[in-house]
Amino acid sequence: MPDVMPEIVCEVCGKRMFHENADTLKIEDAVHKKFCRKDGGSYSYMHRDQQHNTPMDAEREVDTDGKPVLKR
Repeated sequence: MPDVMPEIVCEVCGKRMFHENADTLKIEDAVHKKFCRKDGGSYSYMHRDQQHNTPMDAEREVDTDGKPVLKR
């Protein structure tokens, strides 16, 4: 009989978390509880105005080759 990988499903947002190590899964669940998106919230932890397209850190807008770091 194959081993079953432990999993937890968040009751608030429905995210399914699984890991082969049960202790690691408990830690992942504890972290998720602190950052869970309640009521369909945004994935971003930084609340920005939708109209604000300029980077917050203009010095790091581009990498060393001059290519933009963030997708727009």
